[in-house]
Amino acid sequence: MSEFDEVLTEDVAEKTDHQAHWYVVHTYSGHENKVKANIEKIVENRNMQDLILSIEVPTEETVEVKNGQRKIKTRKIFPGYVIVKMIMTNESWYLVRNTQGVTGFVGHGTDPIPLTDEEVRRMGIERIVIKLDAEPGDMVRVINGPFESFIGTIEEINDERQTVKARISMFGRETPVELEFTQIEKLT
Repeated sequence: MSEFDEVLTEDVAEKTDHQAHWYVVHTYSGHENKVKANIEKIVENRNMQDLILSIEVPTEETVEVKNGQRKIKTRKIFPGYVIVKMIMTNESWYLVRNTQGVTGFVGHGTDPIPLTDEEVRRMGIERIVIKLDAEPGDMVRVINGPFESFIGTIEEINDERQTVKARISMFGRETPVELEFTQIEKLT
């Protein structure tokens, strides 16, 4: 390990909160699955399952029609990237950073930045369940999205879809809208 690597790992250790987060790892294009397999093998060999919990290469299935034949193809949603859920420590950072095919973490310099819960939810990597402390009849403020800063009344809550149906006052009339739990805050 070079002096440069030692300084980097010390910086990472100082920022550790010992909680697992999702991080984006940049790889050589086309090496995503190989990087995933390499990290999984190293994690198993070094018995580090408690630090590196999950490695994902987000994909989606697309239908391609060729010569009248429908073919289902799997394509990478983020070519050149692997998503890793890990507890950031010197050892886990060093393991991932020095895996063959990895060019680095996404972040500022050597400081990996974890994905926010909202980013994880939107990417569909992991379902983040939000427990809404509200009930029909409660007043809420919309905190993001096209109805930001509007105030409304909850009519219906769908815990499974993590949405509410609310009536907001727009242009002098009550308008029904569907909002995600992450878009609202309860007014006290």
